[in-house]
Amino acid sequence: MPVISYFFGIYIRMYFDDHLPAHVHVEYQGAEALVAIATGQVIEGRLPKKAAKLVRDWCLDHQAELQENWQRAMALQPLQRIPGADND
Repeated sequence: MPVISYFFGIYIRMYFDDHLPAHVHVEYQGAEALVAIATGQVIEGRLPKKAAKLVRDWCLDHQAELQENWQRAMALQPLQRIPGADND
């Protein structure tokens, strides 16, 4: 599963040909969650409160890029890296 972004110790990944709703897989200090691209909300799993807020804000700021990557993943095409909240 490709890492599409990394910031403040938070890994953001996306699977190819994954299930709906459109989401990213997030890992931070042993916590894991699925986060909806459309809302930035945790839809499965859990994240610490501060990490969840960082991810939510990042998802909302990068919605177009995330949706484009989701479409690429569904078509089994290479994914694009997205800058992190720390502007990597």
